[in-house]
Amino acid sequence: MNVIFDIGKVLIDFDFEDFVREMYGEETGQILIDAMWKNPDWSRLDEGVLSDEEVLKLFIAKAPAYEKEIRTVFAKLGSCPRLRPTTIPMIDRLHAEGHRVYYLSNYFEYLIHAAPWALDFISHTDGGVFSCFEHVLKPDPRIYGIICERYGLRPAECVFIDDTLINVRGAEAVGIKAIHYTGQTAEELIKSIDDIQ
Repeated sequence: MNVIFDIGKVLIDFDFEDFVREMYGEETGQILIDAMWKNPDWSRLDEGVLSDEEVLKLFIAKAPAYEKEIRTVFAKLGSCPRLRPTTIPMIDRLHAEGHRVYYLSNYFEYLIHAAPWALDFISHTDGGVFSCFEHVLKPDPRIYGIICERYGLRPAECVFIDDTLINVRGAEAVGIKAIHYTGQTAEELIKSIDDIQ
């Protein structure tokens, strides 16, 4: 079986809202969260079609009085993601059981460079796809096609794990089996993968 993982909130922790509230408190933090994380233009980062500065300007347009804070949050984003201690052992165990392991993530290039340690698991995988380099986002069927074509994978022989239900449904729509991640332990995920075979 080919196991394809989402990254954020599945293989790594990325709690943007807590990160911002710790920096600026509840009231200002909520303003920044609404202007950035809850802004539909956040997807432009993951899509990789605009520069970081162009996206920042879209965030600032939502809260012009908070330009300094928005830029500070963005500059410090490398402190937000954290690799889960269970991730690499889980990947290694899946390999030991005969699976191949890949990643497929809506992820933006700035964060790849700002927090490389959060992606230390990549060298343990068989490859993967970041949306920012393909300019297409989950759940667009094209991105599932890209990973299958690039690595010679048959959809029916893949299982995809994501914390966002619409992305799970997107995988299923192209014939990939899928698991909705809702906080299962590594052990529970491995069992679910084994049960799918």
